[in-house]
Amino acid sequence: MSALVPTYARADLAFVKGEGVFLETADGEKYLDFGAGVAVASLGHAHPALVNALTQQAQTLWHTSNLYHIPGQERLGERLAQATFADQVFFTNSGAEAMECAIKMARKYHSETGAPERYRVITFEGAFHGRTLATIAAGGQAKHLDGFGPVVDGFDQIPLGDIEAVREAITDETAAIAIEPVLGEGGILTVPWSFLRDLRALADEKGILLIFDEIQTGIGRTGKLFAHEWADATPDIMAVAKGLGGGFPVGACLATSEAAQGMKAGTHGSTFGGNPLAMAVGNAVLDVVLEPGFIEHVQSMSVRLKQKLAQICDEHPDVIEEIRGEGLMIGLKCKAPNQKLIEALFEEHVLTVPAGDNVVRFLPPLIVEQEHIDMACERLSTACGQVSASAS
Repeated sequence: MSALVPTYARADLAFVKGEGVFLETADGEKYLDFGAGVAVASLGHAHPALVNALTQQAQTLWHTSNLYHIPGQERLGERLAQATFADQVFFTNSGAEAMECAIKMARKYHSETGAPERYRVITFEGAFHGRTLATIAAGGQAKHLDGFGPVVDGFDQIPLGDIEAVREAITDETAAIAIEPVLGEGGILTVPWSFLRDLRALADEKGILLIFDEIQTGIGRTGKLFAHEWADATPDIMAVAKGLGGGFPVGACLATSEAAQGMKAGTHGSTFGGNPLAMAVGNAVLDVVLEPGFIEHVQSMSVRLKQKLAQICDEHPDVIEEIRGEGLMIGLKCKAPNQKLIEALFEEHVLTVPAGDNVVRFLPPLIVEQEHIDMACERLSTACGQVSASAS
C-alpha cells in the first residue's frame, strides 16, 4: 500500500525522463506530451535555457527568505510589470496562492480606502481558482466543497456571460469581480471578449476591482502573453503561475499600484515565494517567451492544430462534438465519454488532460512544432476510431 494520500486518480504511468515535447518511461517508451503537466511545461521538458538557469543558481544560492532583498525577484518583477498593466508584483509558489493574494489585496484595498464592508467577490459558475479553502469557495463547485465544512464566506457565483446578472449581484459589500478569460477546468470555455470589456466598464462604474485569473491562460498559452490582451481589457489584479516557471513551482500576483496600496509591510508574506531558484527559472522562461517571433509561433501552431482537429471532428462526429479554445489551449468537447478518448490516446502514447463538460484538453508545450501536431492528430484520429469501434 502506498504511503501517499490517495487524492489523485493517477494513470498507471511513471516517467523518468523528458525532452522537448516527449516524456519517457523507465522502459524507454516515449509519449507525446500534449498535457504539459496541465499547461505548466510551457517550454517543454529539459529546455536548455531552464536547465542552465537552474543549475547555475543551484550552485550559488537557494534560499534566504524575504527578510532580505532577492535580486532575481526585482528583475522578474520589473520585467513582468514592463510587459503588462501592472506596477507591482508579489511572488508565490502556486496559482492558488496567487489567487489568495489577489482576494486579500482586493479586500485590503477597500479597507484602506475607507470601505472595509466591501469584502465580497463575484465569481462565475464553472470557474476553478485553486484548492485552498478560499479558492474552492470562489469556484463554488460542489465537488470541491463537499466535506470541508462551512464554505468560506465572501463569494457570490453567477452565470457566465450575463452582464446584467453581474450588475444585479453588486452590492455595497462587493469588493471585486474575478474571472478566468478562458475557463480551463470548466471545459475550455472562452469568455466573450466583449464581456471582459463590459466587466471592466462595470467595475469602474461601481468603484470595485477587476481580477483576472490567468494561472492557466498566461505566459503565451492563448497566443498572447496574457489572454486578456485579446479583449483589450485590463484588470486591476491578475494571478499567474503554471507556465511562468516552466515546471518549477512559481506564481505571482500582479497589480496596479492603486489596487495594491493596502499591501504594506506585514500584511502578507511567503516563506518560499520568490526564492532565488524560482526567480532564476522564471527569468529564463521570460527570456524565451519574450523573444521576437515566439508568440507568433504559438499563434501559427494554434492555427494548424485547430485546422487538423476540425478535420478529425468532421470525420468522427460520434466522438468529438466541438473544438474550443484559444492558442494552444484547446478543448475537445466529446460526445463519447472523455475518459474513453483519453484512455485511447494513452494507447497511442499521447498524453492529454480531462476537463469539465466532458472535455479533453490539448495543452502542448509552446515550443511544439508542425511535425508534433501532425503526429498527435494522426494518433488522435486512430484513437477516435477505437472509441467508435468500442461503442458499436
